[in-house]
Amino acid sequence: MYDRELLVERLETVLEALERIPRRFQGMSHPEDFRASEGGIDRMDAICMILIAAGEEFKKIDRQTEGKLFSGYPIDWRGAIGVRDVMAHGYFDVDTEELFNICRDDVPRLIETLRTMIGDIARGPA
Repeated sequence: MYDRELLVERLETVLEALERIPRRFQGMSHPEDFRASEGGIDRMDAICMILIAAGEEFKKIDRQTEGKLFSGYPIDWRGAIGVRDVMAHGYFDVDTEELFNICRDDVPRLIETLRTMIGDIARGPA
């Protein structure tokens, strides 16, 4: 069993970090924008760090909840955790097209799902 309050706190921390990604991604219109300037590289660095930290936290939460928490929410959690591994172990080879797609397509869905999860957990069992 897990401590609901602590779990909500951990998910809120991840959510707050992920909510910074859309701001950092704003104005990016092509994957190449990540490498086109120092500013783009800085954005890529910041976004990758958040994704690495989020993936690590998801891995810990999944282990702690014995895989039960995430199974009720429509996100590719293995993929979210896997992004962490790919970026952490091959950072200098980040696929900017994949990163662009993650920022554009996956992060907004992940943010909304985390908000739902936090609400569900905070309300507790029916």
